[in-house]
Amino acid sequence: MALFGKKKETKVKREEKAPVIDVSKAQSTDHNLSAVIISPRLTEKTVKLGESNVYTFQVKRDATKFMVRDAVKALYNVTPVKINIVNKKPAERMVGSRNRTKHVVGMKKAYVYLKKGDSINLV
Repeated sequence: MALFGKKKETKVKREEKAPVIDVSKAQSTDHNLSAVIISPRLTEKTVKLGESNVYTFQVKRDATKFMVRDAVKALYNVTPVKINIVNKKPAERMVGSRNRTKHVVGMKKAYVYLKKGDSINLV
């Protein structure tokens, strides 16, 4: 008994038409832009940075710079020049005189730099 036969079978290929995709109805992004930005961060540091056209937002943990850029464009109608993202990891901290531990929640911040004439009204 041979493992390989001498005869080769020929398969008849059927021509299949590829589905036509209408590009005009395609969305630019697949994610919900309003859910990317959780809230603006209003602290003393961020208010002072706001005077030099740098705004700070708390964003989702899986957000990228490109997602934040698209969300700022859609929500505030301004185009960011640069975006920096800071990831603050959750941690256990020592609290009080009896060395008790406290869980500090982590978060992700996005610093959005705008052009000189642009501004965002957060209040």
